[in-house]
Amino acid sequence: MSLEKVLAISGKPGLYELKAQTRGGFVAESLADGKKISVNVRHNVSMLSEIAMYTYTEEVPLRAVFEKIAEKEDGKEAISHKESKAKLEEYFKEILPEYDEDRVYASDIKKVFQWYNILVNAGITDFSEPEAEAKEETSSEEE
Repeated sequence: MSLEKVLAISGKPGLYELKAQTRGGFVAESLADGKKISVNVRHNVSMLSEIAMYTYTEEVPLRAVFEKIAEKEDGKEAISHKESKAKLEEYFKEILPEYDEDRVYASDIKKVFQWYNILVNAGITDFSEPEAEAKEETSSEEE
């Protein structure tokens, strides 16, 4: 499963996989416990593939941040999001040294590590961009 189908829903803990569209919203399944919920259009929903972290030069897609964490942790779980603010910021600085400290809050950093660990526990460890894979396949077919 790619990050295109993974959602964060405001007011709901954890992450969800988009399962089906309905007339008034959609059905999502929790990555943590597999429970399905109905989400209506009033909920604030974010796709993980659309989220980016601020740096001093550009916005880095969340998938790239996850790739760096996976590389550092060898695809295993990262530091707990319940660690102290100082520990989380120090660890995050190792992963994304140029992050904008004025625009990326401690709560954002906590979410990154919480979401990463949820994804790893759900067996989602491929954070590469799907469009890049499609382009590579096309170019290798032409050769």
